Amino acid sequence: MKNRFFKSLALVSILLFAWNCSEEASAEASTQEPQQPGEVVFVQSWLIEGDVSYVIIPQTDAYVVTDIGGTQVGLFDPANNAVINMNGELIMGNIVLDELPIMTPERTIKYPNGMVKDFNGNVLVEPNLPASSETVLDLSSATDLPASSAEVQITSSAEDQPVSSEAQEPKSSSSAKSSSSAKSSSSEKSSSSAKSSSSAADNSKCPNIQTRGGGGSGWATRYWDCCAPSCSWPQNAGGNTSKTCDSKGKNPVGGGGSICSGGQQATCTSQIPFTIDGCSDMAFAFAAVPAANGGQCGKCFQLTFTGEGHYSSTNANTKKLKGKKLIIMATNIGGDVQQGQFDILIPGGGVGMFNGCSQMGWGNQGEQYGGLLSECEKENDYAAGKYASCLTEKCNKSFSNDPEAKKGCMFLVEWMQSAGNPEHNYVEVDCPDVLKQKY
Repeated sequence: MKNRFFKSLALVSILLFAWNCSEEASAEASTQEPQQPGEVVFVQSWLIEGDVSYVIIPQTDAYVVTDIGGTQVGLFDPANNAVINMNGELIMGNIVLDELPIMTPERTIKYPNGMVKDFNGNVLVEPNLPASSETVLDLSSATDLPASSAEVQITSSAEDQPVSSEAQEPKSSSSAKSSSSAKSSSSEKSSSSAKSSSSAADNSKCPNIQTRGGGGSGWATRYWDCCAPSCSWPQNAGGNTSKTCDSKGKNPVGGGGSICSGGQQATCTSQIPFTIDGCSDMAFAFAAVPAANGGQCGKCFQLTFTGEGHYSSTNANTKKLKGKKLIIMATNIGGDVQQGQFDILIPGGGVGMFNGCSQMGWGNQGEQYGGLLSECEKENDYAAGKYASCLTEKCNKSFSNDPEAKKGCMFLVEWMQSAGNPEHNYVEVDCPDVLKQKY
C-alpha cells in the first residue's frame, strides 16, 4: 500500500516554488486574485505520488513538472495525460489531474475524496460520509471531530460500545505507488462467521518469536499489485532476494523484469498471508515498508494490534484484533509508505499506482487504493457489521478461478476481521522459518 507524504522541508520548498511561479500564472490557475501589486498568488499544484514523486505546477503557457526538491524535470501534456521530460520523452502516462491530490495554500494536501492531511500525514479533515441510521459516532476519545460529523446521525449502541464512522481509506502503497495507501470502517455488531480471538484460542503451536529490538507504533494498510517486488532485484536486496513467479503468479522465474514494466516477473501468489494450525492469534504475511528506511529486504517485524483503527476508524472490527500478532517479512518498498506503516500483501487489497494483475485472469480488484474492502465500505455506507459478508462475496467472485488468491483475500475476512487500517505496536524480530520458506 499502496498514503504518501514527503518530508516537511521538501514540501515547503515546493510550495514556495509554486508561490514564486504563481506571479506568472494565469488568473484561471490561481485560487484567488491579487489584492495589491506584488502580492503572491497561490497556484493550485497537483501531487503525483510514488517511489519517485512529482509536482505539477500550472504556469501561463505550460504545466511545469518538478521533483520533490523543486527542480524542473519536464512538462505535463494535458492533451495526452502524460508527463514528459525536457527531451520530449515519456516519464509517466495516464495522469488525470482531477484524480490527483492537490497542494493547498494552507500547506496541506487535499485528496479527491475530500480528506485533507498535513505534510506529516496527520488527518485534518475527514471526507464527508453519508448519513446513516446505522452509523454510530464515537465521541469518547475524539479531540477533533470529522468535518462531516454534523451530517452523521448519532445513535446509541445496543452493546454500549459506540464506534466511529470511518473515513475512506487513503491510497495504499506498493513498489510503484500507494496506500497507500489508502479505507476503514464504522460499525455495528459484526455478522462475520470468521473466528475472533478469545481467551480460549489455541496458541500452543505458535513459533517462538525472538525480538531483536527497535520498533514503535503505526498501522497496517493493504495492497496487491502483482508487480515483481523491489526485493527481487539483487542490488536492492543485498543478495537476499525474494522470489518472483510468472504472469499467473504460480511458477517461479528469475529475471525478465517486472510485468508492471513489460517484463515477465510477478508477485508469487504463494506469498499470501497465512496462519498455521494451533496458532490462532498469530499470522504471517509479506509487506512493503518505507522506501526511506532502505536495506530492509528479508527483515521481519512483529505487529501487535491495539484494537484501535487509524484515520478515526476504530470500530467493532478493529477491536476484535486487539492482542493479535502479525509477523511480516519485507519484500517490497513504497515511496508513499510512512514510518510505522506496513503495507500488507493481500489479494484484493488494491493495486495502487501500477496494476500488473490484468494478466492474472482475476475479476474485479475493487478500489485502486483499498481494494475490495474499500468498495464494501462505500456500498454499505461505512457500516462495519456488513463488511464481512460483502467482502466474502467479492473474494469468492473475484478469485473464483484461483483458490490460492481467494484464500489470501479471505484472510482479511477471517483473521483480520474485515478491519481497515488497524493500528499496532511493532518490533523487529528474527524471521521464523515459516516465512523464510516462502520468501
